[in-house]
Amino acid sequence: MTKQDELRKTAGQLIMIRFPGTVLDPATAEFLKANSIRAVCLFRGNMTDSEQLGRLTADLRAVMGPDSLIAIDQEGGAVVRSTWVPAPPAAMGLGAADDTDLARDTGAAVARAVKALGFNWNFAPVLDLNNNPHNPVIAERSFGAEPKRAAELAITWMAGSHAEGVACCVKHFPGHGDTSVDSHRDLPMVAKPAEELDRQELATFRIASAFAPAMMTAHIVYPALDPDNPATMSRRILHDLLREDWKYKGIIITDGMDMHAIAGRYGVGNAAVRALTAGADMVMALGTAETQEETLDAIAAAIDSGILAQDEIQIRLDRLSALARAYPCAPRTYTEDAADREIMARGWRRSLTAYRAPQRPPKGAKVRLVARQDVVSDGVSEAGVPAAVVAASLRKLYDVELVTFDDAETFDWNALPQDGRFTMLASTSRLRYGQHARSTWRPDLHLALWNPYQALDIDAPALMTYGFAQPALDAINAWLAGELEATGKAPVPGFE
Repeated sequence: MTKQDELRKTAGQLIMIRFPGTVLDPATAEFLKANSIRAVCLFRGNMTDSEQLGRLTADLRAVMGPDSLIAIDQEGGAVVRSTWVPAPPAAMGLGAADDTDLARDTGAAVARAVKALGFNWNFAPVLDLNNNPHNPVIAERSFGAEPKRAAELAITWMAGSHAEGVACCVKHFPGHGDTSVDSHRDLPMVAKPAEELDRQELATFRIASAFAPAMMTAHIVYPALDPDNPATMSRRILHDLLREDWKYKGIIITDGMDMHAIAGRYGVGNAAVRALTAGADMVMALGTAETQEETLDAIAAAIDSGILAQDEIQIRLDRLSALARAYPCAPRTYTEDAADREIMARGWRRSLTAYRAPQRPPKGAKVRLVARQDVVSDGVSEAGVPAAVVAASLRKLYDVELVTFDDAETFDWNALPQDGRFTMLASTSRLRYGQHARSTWRPDLHLALWNPYQALDIDAPALMTYGFAQPALDAINAWLAGELEATGKAPVPGFE
């Protein structure tokens, strides 16, 4: 083995990759072996069903060895990758229910499903405080806006997961909640004084740090903490604050280094080295095979030159091995668990939130449902619920006419027939509404099936579900039928 091979094998243990397809092809298997890579993250495109996914994770373990780290984003709400297992309520739904026992049960049920599918690391829960109603990427992924309660709910969610043998990774340190830019697309900045960051964004992570075996960094600049570097590449934030001041002992892993906030500004190889020298233990190299090669070469060169010291590398490798051994991949055949499905359904029912005193149309009433035609994924979340599915659900109770729109800013609400039908608007994307919809749309009932802040955009009574999974539609129907009251309380300002 050449020196370069040895350097690349060390570098390979410090990165996590993704790859396309639903099988482990020979080229990817060889890439994993040749570079001693032991960490992968799987996404929706890698999955079709439980049998296929179980085979894939088993093949990965066979190649990567007993210290494999196989990760998934199974947060709940709109951010789930395995979509056929019991659907977890979103974090903000659990915040609306405000019940730590329910949060613990939910975290445990999530873990049981992903553990059976071959995962041992879940990139959840989200610890960001959603204190910006116009945040384009967090919203219902956050437990709320109050630091202490958000941390308590997250800690109990983690406790449930850890009891079932799946490691959690809180994100996105030091906080992505008060941003108006998605770091997948550009580099956000949170220009708050250090004192305010300490009271708000940092507080949830500081409280939860003793319970979180891993933290994921945010690709965000916090000028009060480090004016020159995003947190992912900031030694002041990752080493001085998190390691030295807070004495954090867990794993620090970057968010995806393929995101435009990083790759488009710094280059993936350079950014990976900077993240590791800042204090990260693992770089999430989620780009293409070419960018993964570039990342490995850059890290290997940094090791060879001494930019990354060998003793510090060993500390990182030891931390990663300890995580894998504490939470080993020990899959079993996934079988449908009715009890876990009921736990999830209970969470969706408990989170259902009424706003502006919504009224129920009588059973059998003539209803007009207005909904977006296009429900594609935004790149972070799964695709929203199709309008036809919402209509089919409501048809269990009503005579439903479906009207769809392509563009909310051009849809003419006043052109709807004035024929006495009870009009419902179903919001099935995360996008906030623009001025046109805000000023002219007047449904009798607004079903906010994703981003609860959309209820603030439309001057109408609303039901908020914090997500669009089937149990959310079932909870809506139970409320409409008079079988359920909406007892959730939005855990963010603006809904008083």
